[in-house]
Amino acid sequence: MPYILSLDQGTTSSRALLFDHDGAVRSVAQREFTQIFPEPGWVEHDPEEIAASQIAVALEALAQAHVQPSDVAAIGITNQRETTIVWDRTTGKAISNAIVWQDRRTAAFCEQLKAQGHENLIQQRTGLLIDAYFSGSKISWILEHVPGARKLAAAGRLAFGTVDTWLLWKLTGGRIHVTDASNASRTMFFNLHSGTWDGELLDLFGIPDSMLPSVRPSSEVYAEVSSVPGLNGIRIAGIAGDQQAALFGQRCTTPGLTKNTYGTGCFLLQSTGNRAVASTNRLLTTVAWQIGDSTNYALEGSVFVGGAVVQWLRDGLGIIRKSSEVEALAGSVADNGGVYFVPAFVGLGAPHWDPYARGAIIGLTRGSNAGHIARAALESIVYQVADLMDAVQTDTSTPLLELRVDGGASANDSLMQFQADVLGVPVARPAMTETTALGAAFLAGLAAGFWKEMQAISNLPQEERKFEPRMPRSQVNELRQRWNEAVSRTKGWKT
Repeated sequence: MPYILSLDQGTTSSRALLFDHDGAVRSVAQREFTQIFPEPGWVEHDPEEIAASQIAVALEALAQAHVQPSDVAAIGITNQRETTIVWDRTTGKAISNAIVWQDRRTAAFCEQLKAQGHENLIQQRTGLLIDAYFSGSKISWILEHVPGARKLAAAGRLAFGTVDTWLLWKLTGGRIHVTDASNASRTMFFNLHSGTWDGELLDLFGIPDSMLPSVRPSSEVYAEVSSVPGLNGIRIAGIAGDQQAALFGQRCTTPGLTKNTYGTGCFLLQSTGNRAVASTNRLLTTVAWQIGDSTNYALEGSVFVGGAVVQWLRDGLGIIRKSSEVEALAGSVADNGGVYFVPAFVGLGAPHWDPYARGAIIGLTRGSNAGHIARAALESIVYQVADLMDAVQTDTSTPLLELRVDGGASANDSLMQFQADVLGVPVARPAMTETTALGAAFLAGLAAGFWKEMQAISNLPQEERKFEPRMPRSQVNELRQRWNEAVSRTKGWKT
């Protein structure tokens, strides 16, 4: 069985990648799905469309490579995290649309929890801050606002899952209700220290424990696919949230190693090994992965709008027709012309955590043009990552030696060079930037015996290019000071 199949279920598309024993991609299929915006600040997905699109691309990836299910050693699943789905165990149907991680509808509820003094308890037990980002408040909202939900929950008929759990349920015909420790740690009611659901926090959110999946290691044979012709019989053997999977795919398995993924959002994680480091800078302590009885942790900072700012230039502002045009447009001007773009469309993530911040383009003059706005949009991604890195280094007292990067925007050479300049350290881009899917493949392959040990994974090719910093620090400091001024003007806008 010479292949591993990764299911990479993201925020805007479902993808499937087939990897060989050298960690090379043999085929890839991708399908976008509908983004639903019922009200300002609300973001939803259709759970059935998520599952259907993911299954379709899995079948397509096998067909492209002329591969049969018997040629696939295992499936690894990686997924958009925190996105919340609640379904009826009896019918197998979701009782509402999925509430996406970006959704802000529960911000007021989260403010109530803070006002009631629950923040320290939640941070101590879960490593998370109280925020609408996580699954806990989303489940509470569904139970309160979907007609009949409370009654069904009381009867034990409702099941909750993040996207990994939903896919596993679908692939096994409802036989398996499981998540892994990395996804569990993103709910706001998983106790990092006991490795179990926390009863006191479940009571706080009003969530019956009958709704919850069992929590398993990230690398384990959970089941075989049994309800999808064309995939039946393949073992499902790895699960990790997308950012933890990318950390594993980048081989950041030693404390201090750090990666940033440039996707719809940006997610910077630093491995802290078997130590759960408590943040004093409003970062998140999260499970990175669990293999056997060994749990590895990471510190994480999240940028809500990273690559999505380019989508907005395309779809919202209309100054580019395709996302790939942004680099040329930004390169049409020598600098940002004093323009700063803070893309706080759904609030600000770490280290600010302001759900009421809103986006702003600041510094416009009569001489400003589309090139300046495009350049400021790309630069905003770099500045937000640098803000996160400052906070991580303060928490861990570990100097950053290099940043390993992946995700779609990491292919942009000028963006990566600017990131190296602003951070003042090399930025290392791997030869294969599909590290999220690769991490899921590694976890599944280890469980299935496809790779016999961690060393076999570590020996696979990694770096493609290293960007060295070359901008004077005085210039960097001036740019970041202006950025900080721009950020301050976006905070608390929606009250």
